[in-house]
This record gives sequence, structure tokens and C-alpha cells, in this order.
Amino acid sequence: MPLPPALTPDERRAALEKAATARRVRAQVKEELKTASLSLPELFHRAEIDEMVGKLKVVSMLEAMPNTGKVKARRLMRELDISESRRLRGLGPNQKRRLLEHFGAAPAER
Repeated sequence: MPLPPALTPDERRAALEKAATARRVRAQVKEELKTASLSLPELFHRAEIDEMVGKLKVVSMLEAMPNTGKVKARRLMRELDISESRRLRGLGPNQKRRLLEHFGAAPAER
């Protein structure tokens, strides 16, 4: 098994800061979903332009939606044929459309 690349202390610190920032951004997005201050079409648009949002797992996004817990999220993913390892940026157009239809959201207008 290959070893991870040797990082200088500055590179390691920068990587840790970037990871912490990504976690904060994804937590903020989930909080916005939970409080309904962020719509699903807006989220899909942000995932296209923001790498940190695009790396949010679909199952985490669904669990953050109001009235959707772990069981409902996984059941919905099975029904819509979305892999549990899928991330927002990796969703196809049909998967996005089916999620929007399920949650009664209109596609984002640009």
C-alpha cells in the first residue's frame, strides 16, 4: 500500500485548514437546508460552482432536509436509484430532476 506524500509542516497546516473550511461550508449548507433558507435548485447550482458544496454526499443532504431522517433518506435514494456514495456534483440530470420532483421544487432558472 503506497504511503501518503510527505508534506512539509506548512503544507500540512494548509491542508488541515482547507479541510476544516470545507467541513464548515458543508455544515452551513446543511443548516440552511434544515431551516429551509436554501432551496434544492439553489443547492444544485451552488454544487456546480463551489467544489466544497459539490463534495457533499447526497445522503447527508437528504438527512438535512426537513422531515427526512436517516431511514427515509436511504429509502429515497434506493427508490431514485442513487448510490449511497454519490456526491452532489456527481448527480446526473435525471437524478436531480427526480429529487426536485420528490421535494416539489421547480428546477433552478438561470
